[in-house]
Amino acid sequence: MTATSQRLFVLSVLALLMAASRAHVFDHFSPPDASWAVFFVAGFALRGWGRWAFPLLMALAMGIDWMVISRQAASFWGHYCVSAAYWGLVPAYGLLWAGGSWLRRRYTGASLVQAGRLLGAFLVAVVACQFVAQGTFYWYSGVVAEPTVAGWWKNFLDWLPGYTGTAATYTAIATALQVAAERIAPALRLDRTRTAG
Repeated sequence: MTATSQRLFVLSVLALLMAASRAHVFDHFSPPDASWAVFFVAGFALRGWGRWAFPLLMALAMGIDWMVISRQAASFWGHYCVSAAYWGLVPAYGLLWAGGSWLRRRYTGASLVQAGRLLGAFLVAVVACQFVAQGTFYWYSGVVAEPTVAGWWKNFLDWLPGYTGTAATYTAIATALQVAAERIAPALRLDRTRTAG
């Protein structure tokens, strides 16, 4: 498998995961929204593809939102979650992508040092994403009648653990798959060499 085909495979899996979890396609069980982890992992895995893969994933996220809201027979622009603040998702998700990209540029293979970098990059990216996404919604959506700094801070802290936990779960799964791939690939190459010999 070439590097390009690997990245296309990862992009396809991430897009399907976001579609399945964000659209709530399963009636009785829908996995938690994977969008935050998708953008972080994409930033790591799709190095060099940011100019087109990031807008593609953003368009997919917005398209899914439009589809879900339309299925509820509601107006997209009149929906509670959609306002002038909705556009805050672009820089918010961009921060997640940047966190994954920063990690990739420093990645040298699975190790304790890399695990520490992953944790640091992930936490900074998630907190920054929440700051922008929740902040733009709180201050600019018009939903909060009398916004205050204290109210914003409470709202920020109330929602941060849930979003962080969900993104951390998906990112941990992606990390385990990355480490497994790094361990399996050399063994496969060695096996092919022995078979060829």
